Amino acid sequence: MTTPRHYITTTIPYVNARPHLGFALELVQADTLARHRRQRGDDVRLLSGTDDNSLKNVLAAEAAGVDVRTLVDRNADAFAALRDPLALSLDDFIRTSSDPRHRAGVERLWRRCAAAGDLYRKTYEGLYCVGCEQFYTPEELDDGRCAEHGTAPQRVAEENWFFRLSRHADRLRELITGGALRIEPAARRNEVLALIDGGLHDFSVSRSHTRARGWGIPVPDDPDQVVYVWWDALGNYVTSLGYGTDDPAYERWWAAGDRRVHLVGKGVVRFHAVYWPAMLLSAGLPLPTDILVHDYLTVGGRKISKSGSGTTVDPVALTAAYGTDAVRWWLLRDVPRVGDADFTEERLIARADADFAGGLGNLVHRIVTMVHRYRAGAVPVLGADRFAVTPLLDVCRAVPGRIDAALGDFDFRRAVDAAWDIVEEANRCIDATRPWELARAERQGNTDAAERLDAVLAALVTACRVLGDELRPFVPGAAERIARQVSPVGGALPEAAPLFGRLREQR
Repeated sequence: MTTPRHYITTTIPYVNARPHLGFALELVQADTLARHRRQRGDDVRLLSGTDDNSLKNVLAAEAAGVDVRTLVDRNADAFAALRDPLALSLDDFIRTSSDPRHRAGVERLWRRCAAAGDLYRKTYEGLYCVGCEQFYTPEELDDGRCAEHGTAPQRVAEENWFFRLSRHADRLRELITGGALRIEPAARRNEVLALIDGGLHDFSVSRSHTRARGWGIPVPDDPDQVVYVWWDALGNYVTSLGYGTDDPAYERWWAAGDRRVHLVGKGVVRFHAVYWPAMLLSAGLPLPTDILVHDYLTVGGRKISKSGSGTTVDPVALTAAYGTDAVRWWLLRDVPRVGDADFTEERLIARADADFAGGLGNLVHRIVTMVHRYRAGAVPVLGADRFAVTPLLDVCRAVPGRIDAALGDFDFRRAVDAAWDIVEEANRCIDATRPWELARAERQGNTDAAERLDAVLAALVTACRVLGDELRPFVPGAAERIARQVSPVGGALPEAAPLFGRLREQR
């Protein structure tokens, strides 16, 4: 039986500024999915990277008074450096301006679409938002401004290459409605279908060399034009696999992979769920199987951005102050599947203190303390499901499947809630069985009480071990601490010690 292969990707952000917490959300979500599938025995490749070839990056360099290469390298390094602070299990990281794999793949993709008759040149005039790197019609603007950035687009007129997007509308709709191209949540799928039903227009896929300031990948056989940044960037999902260099990784992970999963923010759904699949159809390549869309993080109701008054949150500084587990936990437990989430440090602290120090930490400490007090640290053998421990063991058995189902639905909050049911059921078990009373009865010679106590302690330690295992994809550091605390050394559990400090007391 062949092991399932999952290729999981994040978007690649512009590097006009340093990373913010909103992109950290996507990284942590993707990492959680990757760790989970690896834990279940699947083969996984997790990719992230940076979108270096953007006019936004050029303008940011001009504003900073540095050359484009200097700014791009500096900020791209900051994105790559998120690996350790966020505990990311990345298998690959691509930079579109410097990775030799990328240009060759972009050129091959371009030539395949050209050979299919889907590229043509024409003169065009339109309203262009540099922030989105996209042309808009007046009807798509909000009172003359880009709804995403709140800025008035520039009027641009030039001759560019265009892609025949309209040719692929019917096939795209068929693939989405039939489930071959899965878009979650349903509201985003409906948004894409409405976009298709409203009529797809061919879009510009190049920029003049002059307007691009010479930055980017030249159009094959037309050096006066530069490949449009979105065409360039979207290609990274296959160029990173060596699509342009005949690397066998392309065949393994894309052409013959079981799941090709893109995690994207709601602001770039059009590009990933319409433009990119159409490009692949034109080139005769397989499409992604899943496009999983998250909403935004906000500060004071305003979208977090890499730069902007009061809306920038540095994920590296946040993990330095409160720890990787606290940051990952808030992103996975408090951010809903649908809808924006407003971030404050107070909310992060409150969640970590309640769940880590007061929930997980307190539960594990109580259980290990009882095992030492009543059984000298030796964990009893888990016997028959009786003595009022069956409900706890039933929850433990059900949780892996519930987590599988929740993550299959791209619902991290529901997945974490499933694991948290073990904490709540373990506490109920302690309250119902009252191990301290069973220990007192045992000392008085009650053999039935001794058997009951063994069963209860064994079930409680089992619950902690399941927690330590099932939480690894979400908070690998915290899960490892739990696992060590309930793993015998020399026949006995380590002495009970606090697993998590209270962040409020550390401020």
